[in-house]
Amino acid sequence: MSAIQQSKIRGFRIIVEPVSSDEYGLRLEETNGSAAIPPKRLAHLRSDEVPGVSDILQQALRESHQPRTKLSPGRRKPIPLEEPAGVRLALALIAIEPITKSSRRHAILAGISAMSAEEAYYWFARITGPIAQRARRALRILLADDGRTGITS
Repeated sequence: MSAIQQSKIRGFRIIVEPVSSDEYGLRLEETNGSAAIPPKRLAHLRSDEVPGVSDILQQALRESHQPRTKLSPGRRKPIPLEEPAGVRLALALIAIEPITKSSRRHAILAGISAMSAEEAYYWFARITGPIAQRARRALRILLADDGRTGITS
């Protein structure tokens, strides 16, 4: 496959947003390789949220054959991710976005890490599609139901 053809493939990328000399936030974007269509922002993490998702970030980098040292406050260029790794990372970051209870966040992240590629693609399509809010709630309940009824987050 030529470099031109490869640049047109759908992909994901991490944008590092430096806060200080040793802290950074992250933005995850979906791209299609076309300059005519801007990247779609999927998730944003503040610098205080990054440590809580470090395992799934490292997994995405590993699956994309990227060294983990690429994540640093000094990073200026986007970090490209392989599609399956980007789908799983996006799924995780979107699913935990409104959750504040750490045990629920950990359960959701563990559940997404354990999903097959097909499950991850299915849920990614659901949580970014026309019924995204309902699908996000369903995914959160599926992966981290704490036994209460009427979970709202």
